[in-house]
Amino acid sequence: MHTPHKLGATHEFSFLLASAVVAVLALVAGCNVGPKYSRAPVDTPPAYKELDGWKQADPQDAALKGDWWELFGDQELNDLEKQVNVSNQNVAAAQAAFLVARAMVKEARSQLFPTVTVGPQITWQRPSATLRNFSGSGGTGGTGGTGGTGGGTGGTGTTPTATSTFADYELPFDATYQVDLWGKIRNQVNANIYAAQASAADLQNVRLTAQAEVAVDYFNLRSQDAQKQLLDETVKAYQDSLDLTKALFETGIDNQEAVAQAETQLDTAKAQDTNLGILRAQYEHAIAMLIGKPPSELSIPVKPLATAPPKIPVGVPSALLERRPDISAGERSMAQANAQIGVARAAYFPSLTLSASLGLESSQIAKWFTWPSRFFSAGPAVSETLYDGGLRRATVRQYRANYDETIANYRQDVLTAFQQVEDDLASLRILEQEYQEQDTAVKAAQNTLKIATDRYKLGLDPYLNVITAETALLSNQQTEVNLRMQQMQSSVQLIEALGGGWDSNQLPTPASMVAKP
Repeated sequence: MHTPHKLGATHEFSFLLASAVVAVLALVAGCNVGPKYSRAPVDTPPAYKELDGWKQADPQDAALKGDWWELFGDQELNDLEKQVNVSNQNVAAAQAAFLVARAMVKEARSQLFPTVTVGPQITWQRPSATLRNFSGSGGTGGTGGTGGTGGGTGGTGTTPTATSTFADYELPFDATYQVDLWGKIRNQVNANIYAAQASAADLQNVRLTAQAEVAVDYFNLRSQDAQKQLLDETVKAYQDSLDLTKALFETGIDNQEAVAQAETQLDTAKAQDTNLGILRAQYEHAIAMLIGKPPSELSIPVKPLATAPPKIPVGVPSALLERRPDISAGERSMAQANAQIGVARAAYFPSLTLSASLGLESSQIAKWFTWPSRFFSAGPAVSETLYDGGLRRATVRQYRANYDETIANYRQDVLTAFQQVEDDLASLRILEQEYQEQDTAVKAAQNTLKIATDRYKLGLDPYLNVITAETALLSNQQTEVNLRMQQMQSSVQLIEALGGGWDSNQLPTPASMVAKP
């Protein structure tokens, strides 16, 4: 139970005022012992090497904008991509992780303010009878003899007091405040802010990855549709060839061997045509998973791939540092690690805690809320670690090494980003030339088949020459479809490598971290 302080109202006010002054002075005198942060420098080339000889978008379109998938001009793809941000479970998990990181900012920031608690309680107590105190008054003096006055006063005596039960009514308000003299709390708040920003960049990276996977799977599916269209046409052409060989055999111009060869070729093409359904179904199922649906709820209509890859704005290499979410996440992690060094350094210096307690206390409920029942206490407390066996030194070294690790990871992320962009630029440049050459090869194979068929009809060449020409044409046509698919894949991968139209200005600000959601 609190012991009442015998101080007047003036003394109480003076004491509280002095404590408040100490707090204000401590805040004013506070400093930050953490190292100043600056982004680690990286080598940035002035231009992409693989841009030479590859035609990109107009110079005024220096960066991707908005929903990047709209560059492909496919409404079906647009509809699928819009569902990624809403229903993809990896995106939902990354969003939840960001909300956790943002909440941790508020948790750390709460340490900048006093903690005030109240704990009303009523306690009934009865002391043990074996611990009771004895007290009493002395007896009276004896009567004097004849002719004189009575003797002196009697000596002191003791009589036991009755053991009783009493109540304690208490309403205390306690406040504690840790003064951030050396920036420990501020550095922790900053570290959590940087971690939350890194989490926001990770969220965007997960979103971009899912969007790119949808686009790649979509174009793979459309490529299967194109292959199916090609084999459907091939089966029809082989059926016409079989009918021709049968007609020539019946007229005695050709033999039964040619009919058997034509039947074998037709059956093989039919089997290949049927087999295409496996990959198409798998791509459709993969897309359903990416947009957060069971495969049974998604059915994509057949439409052969016929779209040419769009022109993609590339920009300059230095802009990549601001447009890649994974690079931004690495840079924010670097800032977080730097702030943690300041938190560790602050452990070398003394800590100052201000505490105060006031309230009402009485053994009688009728007097509980009266002025004489008040009590209070207030004062600062300073603590300093004198010896810790090298713990603080080791902790600072740990966070310095962690900071160095984030620098290395950041620089590696930048190098990887440049490599990916160069790889995709080279792929697109080479694939464009290869596709043109393959288109020429397809036209040549078509001409060869026409010549072989005409000579076979005239009886100049055996049917085997027609089979060879048909096989060569089908192979070249399939290669052409695959090259178009690779072009679309590389286009999507280049957009992903460029950051998908995002930039670091979209990261949440420190003010938004502490605002109400």
